[in-house]
Amino acid sequence: MNPAITWCIADSAPLRERLTQLALPATLFADHWQSGAEPAESVQAVLEWQDDHIQLRPLAKELGNPIAVDFLHGKTGFRAQRFAHEMIVKAVAGRSREPLTVVDATAGLGRDGFLLAAAGFSVTLMERHPAIATLLADGLYRAAQDADMAPVCARLRLQVGASHDLLQQIPPAQRPDVIYLDPMFPERQKTALVKKEMRIFRDVVGEDDDATALLEMALQRAHKRVVVKRPRKADTIGSRKPGHQLTGTSSRFDVYTTG
Repeated sequence: MNPAITWCIADSAPLRERLTQLALPATLFADHWQSGAEPAESVQAVLEWQDDHIQLRPLAKELGNPIAVDFLHGKTGFRAQRFAHEMIVKAVAGRSREPLTVVDATAGLGRDGFLLAAAGFSVTLMERHPAIATLLADGLYRAAQDADMAPVCARLRLQVGASHDLLQQIPPAQRPDVIYLDPMFPERQKTALVKKEMRIFRDVVGEDDDATALLEMALQRAHKRVVVKRPRKADTIGSRKPGHQLTGTSSRFDVYTTG
């Protein structure tokens, strides 16, 4: 039996035109097109065209506002301008001074990967969920039209698929210097502090229950190190302990040396 469909696409000419521009494979959207009739009961959110961008709109108010990817404005644009102060950049760069190749194997909405590209790294973004990958591709497409952000976008490449499989396909001679992971785990407590954005992610996308296996694959494929983002007080992933950690106010970065 097929799993319940948790999202659908509101069919429209502008949306289809943008999907053509993004050159995403049509197979990503099989069985998700919605036109006219009411969405299935299992559907939690709708991927739709709105004001010259693609957004994912939750159907329930308690799941928050529509989600879109915007690298030009707001917090992401500001952080990209001051990337040298970002802890993620320090964790990924380590003591390296030469340009690094990085794989963000849990790209999500691409915020961390975009910061790394702003810092000068060549970044491959891997995202397995079709709806989230579409939001990310749309955000990159729009950012690339901006003269200031176009050089950053030129250092970013999106691959859609399961990271474990994509990492396994990398030839030994093309191993990235660093692999970055930010897996999403189940919340231990249901609190009002959980961001609504994360709630719709959990309902539509689900948790990363293969994080341990993904870490092991990353350790085999990274040339220099693997960096894992975790909540500040959370346990490490799996049984292997990191070589060192960078700890901030709410999160930390576990660094595993592989080279």
